[in-house]
Amino acid sequence: MKATISRSSIRLFLVSSALLSVACAGRPGIPPSPEPSDAAADSLIRQVEIIRTIHGVPHIRAENLAALGFGEAYVQSEDYGARVALSLLRARGEMGRWFGRDSVAEDFAGRLDHARAVEVYAKVDDGTRQVYEGFAAGVNRYIALHPNEFPQGFAPNFTGRDVLAKDVELPSMAQANRLLARIDTSHRANPDDGSNAWAFAPSRTTSGKAILLRNPHLTWTAGYYEAHLTVPGILDFYGDLRIGGPFAVIGGFNRDLGWATTNNDPMLAQIYALDADTSRADRYWLDGAWQELQKQVVTAEYKDGGQYSTETREFLRTTLGPVIGRRGNTIYVLRAANDGEFRGGEQFLRMMRAHSLEEWKDAMRMRARVNSSFTYADRAGNIYYLWNASLPVLPHPSGGDSVAIHVRRSSEAWSSYVAFDSLPQMLNPRGGYIHNENDAPYFTNMRAPLDFTKVPAYFPPPRLGLRSQLAIDLIDNDRKMSLEDVVALKHSYRMLLADRVRDDLVAAVRATNPQGDVARAIDLIAAWDKTVSPQSRGGTLFESWWRRYLGRGTAAADSAYAQPWNAAAPTSTPRGLRSPQRAAEAFSWAVADMIKRYGAFDVAWGDVHRVRRGNVDVPVGGCSSDLGCFRVLTYRDDPDGKRVAIGSDGWILAVEFGDQPRAYSVLAYGESPRPDSPFFSDQAAMFARGELKRVAWTQADIDAQAIRRYHPGQAR
Repeated sequence: MKATISRSSIRLFLVSSALLSVACAGRPGIPPSPEPSDAAADSLIRQVEIIRTIHGVPHIRAENLAALGFGEAYVQSEDYGARVALSLLRARGEMGRWFGRDSVAEDFAGRLDHARAVEVYAKVDDGTRQVYEGFAAGVNRYIALHPNEFPQGFAPNFTGRDVLAKDVELPSMAQANRLLARIDTSHRANPDDGSNAWAFAPSRTTSGKAILLRNPHLTWTAGYYEAHLTVPGILDFYGDLRIGGPFAVIGGFNRDLGWATTNNDPMLAQIYALDADTSRADRYWLDGAWQELQKQVVTAEYKDGGQYSTETREFLRTTLGPVIGRRGNTIYVLRAANDGEFRGGEQFLRMMRAHSLEEWKDAMRMRARVNSSFTYADRAGNIYYLWNASLPVLPHPSGGDSVAIHVRRSSEAWSSYVAFDSLPQMLNPRGGYIHNENDAPYFTNMRAPLDFTKVPAYFPPPRLGLRSQLAIDLIDNDRKMSLEDVVALKHSYRMLLADRVRDDLVAAVRATNPQGDVARAIDLIAAWDKTVSPQSRGGTLFESWWRRYLGRGTAAADSAYAQPWNAAAPTSTPRGLRSPQRAAEAFSWAVADMIKRYGAFDVAWGDVHRVRRGNVDVPVGGCSSDLGCFRVLTYRDDPDGKRVAIGSDGWILAVEFGDQPRAYSVLAYGESPRPDSPFFSDQAAMFARGELKRVAWTQADIDAQAIRRYHPGQAR
């Protein structure tokens, strides 16, 4: 039996899932975290050295994993300041304690995560625990040495448990909101918040060595952080961290292998409906008996003038998962794949230390990282793709995002995951390449597509966006490429949408016998090179026309094409214009709008689209994913009418696995968001030009690029 859940109902569930009470009092007696000793921190300082190379990349050389964690925390704090400490404070559920009632709302989820971290801390493997404890000590030392960056008296004395809390996964309001976003098209995720990943086998490279490309797309405030982590005999890894902790969604390489992540969208949770006891509000029916709801009372404090007050919320759980709401005699429960998971950091550390495909896959089999596609390459010449997901095996038809499955027995709810080896994956496919741009896994290699007709209904449906199709067009061939060729190809300025609809647009407008500016503008579009290179003229007008033609945004794109996307023709659809008359009307509007905005309809892309950071103000090429660009950029409108890059493409890493890795990288927004930092805007112009810097991997390269050497956390 299924119950349909409306959007408004889910919003009601989110409100009703917690009971709230407020009590004003003096400072509550919450025991402080144990304070790490200064002697221990001093010891860690002596055990780690930081070598900053050109553009501020920290090469962290540590004698052990605790010292490595200390170094990570300190350099992150040097570059990002209070953001690192606040990330741990948020994970501990103490934002309100320092910043007042406006900050207390998120503390309840933080305290649930933290309670789980305390519960399982002894189960974390020793090496990962050392990193957590060192990271906490590094943040503490930074706070002690830089009190002016924090509120007066700020001394939270973080511990390893606080750092682990960042890696704890519990079903949350945010996850329920993500389910809401699937239902409500007005809450659709930004299509440019994705990633690109390529891997090439030795058969496709001029060197005969495998090549990997990593290119995540998020806002330029996402906190990607480039670093090189070394503990002799234990770890030697180069790649990206995320600000605020030692482990997050990590990508990069060691001497033997590397990987990139691309967001996927598996159905990791199911909403179940349980019968509630009409005579007692604290019971539900399951497995032939009335079961009592488990109650967890969470109290969070907040600063209230010169005193502290508290808010208390009661969270309810069943044996199937947390209660997300109640309506009448029905309790709604979210059963999620990540419920209680805490080993994400341990899994990433094992992946970073792996030296073969089998070791790396053994780490992946932990299933602690519950989603993301992984693209892999190694020195042995393997390339591998995994559509990773802790995907529930459903004993019932999928309820999707908006249907609750009514159950009366535990056996009617899911209880296991699809086996790791049954997940969509491929090893060394024909054609010697792997690609993923966030689409479903079936067309990851066009020489050996996966059969999507034989997968369970709760697997993702086939889909191949224009960005993915452009990637295929660029690499599905027999050309042998150098590492430099791959970097150049990644910066393709082509706009695939123009290939699909430009000719129809020209025909539609010319059929109206245009005059004046419209006639000249359509001639421009007919001669346009269909790119968004900084010098190209026509792309800005074309995008303005397309947005007007769509009218209702990208969600309506399929209805705008004469031929929508079709799985039988995955790389040649969609194409054509469904409404030539509307297209012509939209074009006339776009011409007038361009003249109004910019004084001309034929402005070059780079005259309008800019990278502005610090003293840098330069033209840049790149467009939105839905327009079919592989170099994806999102923009904001500045007061002078220019469009300024703020996200998507920003971190790029390309590596070739020879006897020693050879790599290039760029981080558009630099290692630090501090405007006074030398590493704030020093890579911005390089990024805009489509250039990457040479990665310093060997000791000789590091010494040649070194600009500063120091022990982090020494008092000056």
